[in-house]
Amino acid sequence: MTQSPTLPPATAVTLPAALDNPHYRQIGGEDAVRRLVERFYQLMDELPEARAIRALHPEDLAPAKEKLFQFLSGWLGGPPLYAERHGPPRLRQKHLPFPIDAAVRDAWMACMNRALEEQVADTAVRAQLAASFFKTADFLRNQP
Repeated sequence: MTQSPTLPPATAVTLPAALDNPHYRQIGGEDAVRRLVERFYQLMDELPEARAIRALHPEDLAPAKEKLFQFLSGWLGGPPLYAERHGPPRLRQKHLPFPIDAAVRDAWMACMNRALEEQVADTAVRAQLAASFFKTADFLRNQP
């Protein structure tokens, strides 16, 4: 009886996030993501239509800024900073304590769309990101 050659155990192949989502690189990497997050939160403080979303945040936005930066880094195809520091994002679960309805979603989107307009020059990438952000923001709604 002949023996089959011994094969090494199968291993999962994980593709780098950047191959799945090139937006991180397309918008300018870490510095661009930081600028986007910074502008987003400035707008949350400035825009009257953002009152609904701002009211759900503490006065000190620094921790929220850092977590959004970490999340967006990986979500956009860059380093998975949020997952490395906090584990899987579990966005819906983490947002359940906050009443998120269409008005809150729209307030969040108003800030993000304006930040995207100001910070992302490529119109096609900006449109793709806006559509993806909307899907995610809508998914987080937990109120009618």
